Parts: sequence; structure tokens; C-alpha cells
Amino acid sequence: MKPIPIGTKGTHAKIVAAVDLASHLDPSLAAVLSTPTMVAMMEQAAIEAIKPFLDDGESSVGMTIEVSHTAATPPGHRARAEAEVVKVEGRRLEFSVRAFDDLEQIGSGTHRRAVIDAAKFNERLKPKQKN
Repeated sequence: MKPIPIGTKGTHAKIVAAVDLASHLDPSLAAVLSTPTMVAMMEQAAIEAIKPFLDDGESSVGMTIEVSHTAATPPGHRARAEAEVVKVEGRRLEFSVRAFDDLEQIGSGTHRRAVIDAAKFNERLKPKQKN
């Protein structure tokens, strides 16, 4: 892994579609961007931020995410997530994450990821694999 500077940023955007809605998870829920979709977008923004710094065979895994989803976004809006590296401790990274729609900020929080050696990680998973 190359050194990752504090302030490194990544983004991820999409047009909110039917599969992104809370009502897709359960029809009794509102037809607005679901919190799990917003969280996934924030994670993807963090992944995009660090991709240029990873060596061959390295990847990253999410460790924690703590976010507030503060505004509803209907289908058809463009949603955008941003992640900024705010702390680096060896292979552990902390990001400030925010999400927006066409009109306002819709969420914010903190996300932590760890850079991993993909082969070693997959080897450790083998005992858990189901046949």
C-alpha cells in the first residue's frame, strides 16, 4: 500500500431507481432512497478514494459505519456520496462521509475501512465456506 494522504477524496453517484428505494425492501415503506443504498454509496465513495493507493493483491473491507440519514430522496434524483480520508493508522483508515441529492445534503457520518491482502483474507475464510 502506498501512503494515503489525509484529505484524499472519492465520490460515487447514481440516479435513484426503483431497486434503490426503501419500498423495494418492504412495500409498506416509503418510495424514497433507502438507508442501506445510501450507506453502500458512501462505502463505494471510500473505496474509490483509496483505489489508486492499493498495491496488486490488496483490497479493503469495511469495519464500521455510523451515519445519519437526514432527508428523503425520491426516485429520479441524482444521489451522490463523498468520502474523505481523515485518519490513517497503518492499514486502518477513517473517512468522513456525506451524501447529497439534487437539492440538499441527505446524510453524513464516519466510516472505517482496513486495507487487506486479498489472498490471505480469502485463505482465512476457507474454514467458513459451505460446500
